[in-house]
Amino acid sequence: MTLKERHAEIIHILKQSEAPVSGSSLSKQLGVSRQIIVSDIETIRADGNMILSTPKGYVIIPTQYVERVFKVYHTVEDTESELNLIVDLGAEVKDVFISHHVYNEIHAKLNIASRHDVSVFCDNIKSGKSSPLLTITGGYHYHTIAAKDTETLTRVEEALREKGFLAPLTEYEPAALTRYFENN
Repeated sequence: MTLKERHAEIIHILKQSEAPVSGSSLSKQLGVSRQIIVSDIETIRADGNMILSTPKGYVIIPTQYVERVFKVYHTVEDTESELNLIVDLGAEVKDVFISHHVYNEIHAKLNIASRHDVSVFCDNIKSGKSSPLLTITGGYHYHTIAAKDTETLTRVEEALREKGFLAPLTEYEPAALTRYFENN
């Protein structure tokens, strides 16, 4: 078993367990010393997994969100409608990015999770101090959307499609963007 496989197995064991799992138990199951398990747990934590050490063993806190990238198209005037549609379905708009022929990818964090956030964002755009990225690419852009489950992301996708905001991927999508769509 490789190191990567062992880390994946530790995560799997912790996710499947309803009770804390001791380091000794993990070391027996995986055929390594307890010291290696301690080191593995630290590495797994550094990779962004929430693992708590309790007196009775290790507990993993499940990832609270799943993410999916959507390619969308709309006018500046439709921005508020698009963002409200997403947050009303219980999802968060993590970012916006575009793929530009000269500048390549340009990203901006949004972290819009409520109608209030949408209102603040749209008011800032309407102030004229800045323009939305979609103006650079004729309305085409991408959003990373986070939600508590894949069902919510599916509802977001269906709603974006129904409103005419969902844009199809083309053969001209930059190779760098394919990583975002591999699991969709």
